[in-house]
Order: sequence, then C-alpha cells, then structure tokens
Amino acid sequence: MSDYKQIDLTKIKTSPFSRRISKTKVADFAKTVSEKSDIAEFIDTLPKYLKVNDLKLLLKAIHQARSKKKPVIFMFGAHIVKLGLSPIIIDLMRNKFITCLSTNGAGAIHDFEIGVWGKTSENVVEGLKRGNFGMSEETSRLFNRISKNAVESHKGLGESIGEYLIKNKTSFRKYSILASAYRLRIPVTAHVGIGTDIVHQSRYFDPASTGEATFTDFKILAQQISELNNGGVVLHFGSAVILPEVFLKALSVARNVKGKVENFTTANFDMIQHYRPNMNVVQRPVQGKGQGFSFTGHHEIMLPLLAWALKGSKT
Repeated sequence: MSDYKQIDLTKIKTSPFSRRISKTKVADFAKTVSEKSDIAEFIDTLPKYLKVNDLKLLLKAIHQARSKKKPVIFMFGAHIVKLGLSPIIIDLMRNKFITCLSTNGAGAIHDFEIGVWGKTSENVVEGLKRGNFGMSEETSRLFNRISKNAVESHKGLGESIGEYLIKNKTSFRKYSILASAYRLRIPVTAHVGIGTDIVHQSRYFDPASTGEATFTDFKILAQQISELNNGGVVLHFGSAVILPEVFLKALSVARNVKGKVENFTTANFDMIQHYRPNMNVVQRPVQGKGQGFSFTGHHEIMLPLLAWALKGSKT
C-alpha cells in the first residue's frame, strides 16, 4: 500500500449525456459519392468539419468578390508554373475569378521560357556541378532586354514580359500566364529579389532597370491591395518568402495612403505551412477584421480542385 494519499474517485459528480455538448454528430458526417456526382454535389458530401468549412467560406468569399467586382489577387511562386498549372490559372482569369496576379522573379522567368520555347526548369544539381546552372544565353539576354524596355516605356516588369510575348507572337504564348494577363488586360506584377534569379548572373543584367521595373510593380500591387476593402480576396500559392513579404509591405502602404483596407479574405495553399505565408498572408493582414485560411496539399492537386469548385459551385 502506497504511503501517499490518493484522490477519492467515488466523489466525482457526473451529469446526463443529454446535457453534454458534442462537437461530432452523424448529421455532419461525410456522405458517399455517386458515380454521377458533380463538384457541387461532391463538396456537399464532405464532412462538415475543419478545412471543409474553411473551403466553403473561401469559395463564398471569392464568388462574392466576383459579384461585387472586388479584387481577387492571385500570388504564385515558380513551382506553380513548373507543375504545368498555367492553363488552370489562365482559365480562372478568363472567367473573372482572378483579377490581378503577382509572382516572384523565378515565376516570371519560368513563365517567360514557357511562352517562348514551351519548356522550362533545368537540372539544378547537374548544372551546379558543371558550373553552368542558369547560364541560358537567350533567357538572360531577352529577359534583361525586357527589363530595360519596361523602364523606357514606364511600365512594370510583369506587364512588359506579357507584352513582349504577345507582340512577338512567340510560339507558346497561349500557355503563358503573363501573356494571357496582358491580352486580358489584367494587372500582373513581378517582384524580384536581386541575386535570387538566373538572369542576374549574366553580362546582360542591368540591376538599375530591373530594380525600377519591379518597383513599378510594387506600386501597382499596392494600388490593387488598396481596393480589397470590404470584400476582396488574396490567394497565395507557393512563395515561401518574397511574395508574403512584398504583400505585407504593400498592404501597409495601401493603408497609409488610402486609409481603411480591411474586411477581406486571404488564403494560403502550400505543401507545408511556412512561417511567412501564415503570418504575412493568413494572420496579420486580417487580424481583427477579415478572415484568413490555410490549406495544406500538393499544388498540382489543390489548385485544379479549387478551380473546379469555383466553376462548379454557386456559393
């Protein structure tokens, strides 16, 4: 027998099950999917918990933004292009589910290479061993020429890339996000961190032109963000650092210059949840007034599903 006192469990007070609040109930369970179900019916079969509820709220926010003609800003990293998801984004633009796009330097470069040659993304490990990673002559020469043209025409880098692809009738321009944005007259911005991209290690690189062109894009994005107030949406796919940081600063500028920018919705989609996207996209911008969501999954699955849900639902 232990020398230490033990609590007397016979003195526990219980209450009827009928008085207990239960968080899980069969009415909210998943339903089986029929062979003839469409996407709207499929969403209705999902269990009414956690991320399913978040997804429904996000779909509703995007539909409402579309009907109110509020911005739906789509921010994406290079991985989105390399996974072949450009047609999905282009279709969302055509259907007015995306009204503004922002990418980083790598995203713009990969999209540019797709638009010109129909292929992109090299073997980094093998190229690094030989010292020729990122040494494509044509990519650096043409991309840096576009940066200079952007400054001369007082345009942003993103718009200028799209303009180049369209006006030069490049062979694969229909697969380019930036070219499609230019054709559809949708603002598209490219945000460059000097030294982060392959075109910066070239003899053609003009840092002053690149800096000025991407700074123009920062101001364009800040203007778009200023219009989010009371109903806009920001979707973020795959940029771990640059776009979340740019977004936060552009939001601060928008609030400083334009006043209130609140009551909008943000969502971060990624394979793993990183610090900056969650803090700078999901949490800080909508703290107090607005809503932010995080969804974890592979882009090549999540983005097509989101697009299908948007086009198939009337939320």
